[in-house]
Amino acid sequence: MINIFLIFTGIGLVIPIMPTYMTELNISGSIVGLMVAAFSLTQLLFSPVAGRLSDKLGRKKIIVAGMLIFALSEWLFGFASSAVLLFAARMLGGIGAALIMPSVMAYTADVTSMDDRATGMGYINAAITTGFIIGPGIGGYIAEFGIRVPFYGAAVAGIVAAVITMFVLPESKPTAEGSASDNVTSKPSAAPAKKENIVKQILKSVREPYFMSLIIVFVSAFGLANYETIFGLFVDHHFGFTAKDIAFIITFGSISGAVVQVTIFGWILKTFGEEKVVSCCLIVASLSVALTLVVNKYWLILLVTFIVFLSIDILRPTISTQISRMADNQQGYIAGLNSAFTSLGNIAGPVIAGFLFDINVNYPFLSASIVLLLCFVLSLRAIKLSRVSRG
Repeated sequence: MINIFLIFTGIGLVIPIMPTYMTELNISGSIVGLMVAAFSLTQLLFSPVAGRLSDKLGRKKIIVAGMLIFALSEWLFGFASSAVLLFAARMLGGIGAALIMPSVMAYTADVTSMDDRATGMGYINAAITTGFIIGPGIGGYIAEFGIRVPFYGAAVAGIVAAVITMFVLPESKPTAEGSASDNVTSKPSAAPAKKENIVKQILKSVREPYFMSLIIVFVSAFGLANYETIFGLFVDHHFGFTAKDIAFIITFGSISGAVVQVTIFGWILKTFGEEKVVSCCLIVASLSVALTLVVNKYWLILLVTFIVFLSIDILRPTISTQISRMADNQQGYIAGLNSAFTSLGNIAGPVIAGFLFDINVNYPFLSASIVLLLCFVLSLRAIKLSRVSRG
């Protein structure tokens, strides 16, 4: 939990600081977008390799290696004086996250029983969410002592966590040792050999009934990544917000969304149903992103950002629940597709947002709003087709 928390806190550190970095290094919005996407791209490419390495070498070694690479990436980002080094830092960060995430998930599965596994995974996901929430806040407030200080701090924390992990965390039983529980996971590991090609998986999903849900997964990731990547640059250009201002707005929106998730999310889903909740979240997110272009007061920006985060925070678990219901006995396979479509959205969103930002500071939000609106229309069509098929 500590390791995964540090990784996602480090990811969030960059968000409120990027406007200042842009000014210091004289880099364009398109470079920022490509740099943010580089992290998700390397994570997507290296995750399958990391999963196999953790099966072969053991979880602990891969977790420690991932934390050290993460620490190096954070130090390099703080040290960087050119866009090339910033790219190298974010790509190293993606490799570190790719090594850590599947290893942590596998470790959790190793050390929990089937009855306790959901609780263990819940704790891991809570660490991920918490890191995402407070990362921008920490970055914005520590930046008061120097724009590069947050990254050096994250590097030190990563090294300390790696050392503690090395000496304190016991190695979970490797799959190769063939315990009864691990044999369950090792047998399927050979079977998915045909499924390793992610392109084939995506092309095959087009014919599946859950494809529309996967498109919504992609769009929600695209919209949020688009919004988060450019938000700091947008308010810096329009209103002259500081890193601290940006950090507070993003942190407030994230925390508020998380509170709703853990309190009334279940009630919302039971009361209105998955299909209505998905459509409502899409239209609300679309309108809220568009409203960001017309509000001009701090409290209004705070309110609109809160609504954007809230709608996406409700949309994501709703879609995951919907997809899970359609998966039958393919839960792991569908979860992999869900992750792949999320990663693709996290790659495409920042890239397109960065290029559009260089053309006009308003275009990234306009594009995100339009894409969310089109997806809302598609969701209404999906509801109609679903009702026709049911009778």
